Amino acid sequence: MEKRVARISAKPEPVLVELTKSAVIVIDMQNAFVSSGGMFDIIGFDVSKITHIIKPLKDVLDVSRKLGLKIIYVRHTYLPDLSNAGSSESPNYWKEYSLALLRKYPDYRDRMLIKGTWGAEIINEIKPLAEDIIIDKQRYSGFANTELENTLRKLNVKYLFFTGIALNICVESTIRDAFSREFWPILLSDCCEAIGPSYTRKATIWNVKQLFGWVTTSRDYIRALQKLAPKNEKEMEKL
Repeated sequence: MEKRVARISAKPEPVLVELTKSAVIVIDMQNAFVSSGGMFDIIGFDVSKITHIIKPLKDVLDVSRKLGLKIIYVRHTYLPDLSNAGSSESPNYWKEYSLALLRKYPDYRDRMLIKGTWGAEIINEIKPLAEDIIIDKQRYSGFANTELENTLRKLNVKYLFFTGIALNICVESTIRDAFSREFWPILLSDCCEAIGPSYTRKATIWNVKQLFGWVTTSRDYIRALQKLAPKNEKEMEKL
């Protein structure tokens, strides 16, 4: 297979990635978090602060698929009986946001993160395609007790482009674990959003840039990939 290397403009410095060893990771873009009527919306969180990332994320997915990058959706879900959520002895039982809300608002069960419900589904705007991979998780990190690492190893993936929500919780937790497992994390900053005070977003971006990986934007990512795209006019029009 031909080696295609892209030079991505990023901070703190440009990073070279091999596209055949790259994957886009989409974290927790689910109705419960992003959609009107979902869990966040019910409790009064302004979901319009999240929806602005959908357009650049969709653009990233479209170009990535056309150039053959792997797309992996990481989804936070619990079984209907909550048997994989942790007992009352688990900190996850007490601190994970959706579980605490489920105890408080049991009538809104289908708008939260129970597998098979509307709330747990990926939003319609970026629905997974048949060839995409879906990994379910029950903790903040996508690597915690999941098949994510095994899947990446089998696919011979090294470079991970991170998108999704919440930047300062599940995205950052997964990036930290990716770094510790010798993957190369690259954050697409305009394809992610944090929750909480504005400084939480700044803190995560600083952490990634200085300690755990690289930070770029969808525009710089797409520009770098398009330089490796087919050069004839008809094929370029498809991008």
